[in-house]
Amino acid sequence: MATTTLAGAVRDRSRRDLTAPWRHLDPILIACTVVLAALGVLMVFSATRGPTDPARTDYLIRQGSFSVMGLGVMVAVAAVDYRRIRDWAWVLYGGVTVLLVGVLSPLGSQSKGAQAWFAFGPFQLQPAEFAKLALIVVLASLVALWQGDIDLRRLAILLGVAGAPMALILLQPDLGTVLVLVAITLGMLLIGGLKGRYLLALVAIGLVGVVGAFNSGVLKQYQKDRFTAFLDPGADKQGVTYNVNQSQIAISNGGLTGEGLFEGRQTQLEFVPEQQTDFIFTAVGEELGFVGAATVLALYGTLLWRMWRTAQLSRDLLGTLMCVGVLAMFTFQIFENVGMAMGIMPVTGIPLPLLSYGGSNTLTAFACLGLVLNVHSRRFR
Repeated sequence: MATTTLAGAVRDRSRRDLTAPWRHLDPILIACTVVLAALGVLMVFSATRGPTDPARTDYLIRQGSFSVMGLGVMVAVAAVDYRRIRDWAWVLYGGVTVLLVGVLSPLGSQSKGAQAWFAFGPFQLQPAEFAKLALIVVLASLVALWQGDIDLRRLAILLGVAGAPMALILLQPDLGTVLVLVAITLGMLLIGGLKGRYLLALVAIGLVGVVGAFNSGVLKQYQKDRFTAFLDPGADKQGVTYNVNQSQIAISNGGLTGEGLFEGRQTQLEFVPEQQTDFIFTAVGEELGFVGAATVLALYGTLLWRMWRTAQLSRDLLGTLMCVGVLAMFTFQIFENVGMAMGIMPVTGIPLPLLSYGGSNTLTAFACLGLVLNVHSRRFR
């Protein structure tokens, strides 16, 4: 009888524990994530049906599977206290670095001029995507350890940590992902306490680095042409600017309410190259119109707001920096991808989080959102 009473008392105290993490999950962030992922699966299906095989479902099944696995990853990341995740930061960083080295070896698979994947039958693993999460965790751990006191020696260490994966990814070459890592690093250093003059110096160095990459033999000529195509979209409509021109036509076709799901002319006739990945926003704009595109951007805006709010509510600098890193990643990718589809930003191959087809980028996006949920749910303990 005494044992039963004691067990009941423990259960009662657990139920009354108002600081329990499960009580403080962010339902708005979760809802936006699920809606965007579901819309992504639908738009990937629309963009890959094709005029000759409208019943094609292989991309639909794969992207649906990636999203379901992503939800599982998000739950798993949110379940483990982020302060324990910090303890594994260097293991995660080291593992990703090994993969980045390995993908440049004969084990890596080359596609469209870049050697950035491990091929497993119909599936491909892209280590550069996981480098985003690893960099966020390890930079947050270091800056939090130093309590925002970043002198020149510590800044050099941070830049070395961030620069190693950037250099390996640039060798693939993948300038787009490098730019995402740069955005993550600058965002976290800015919030982490880096002095303004150091930040300005880093921006200047970054610009010099981009110019240097363009004038070196690292990037292939077609990549340079794609990157600068938005400056003069009418220069070569059947060549390097073809993607941008077809993308703009697709979005303009959508008008206010769109041509209807599975009814977009550019989308269904496969005029937009890489539409299920880099240019998925064009399918949204053409088939769902301005209303649908604006709704997608509103959902993204809500996600970004919840990330910023969680960063402010975090009980420690570690949690704040993790949220800021995820915020910087999502903000840059959304701005660049949507701008690329509209023809106002360079074509860099950066995916649209949760919407673009791909297992590695989908799992990374869900894992990063799980990190934000983790911080939000533990802000009282």
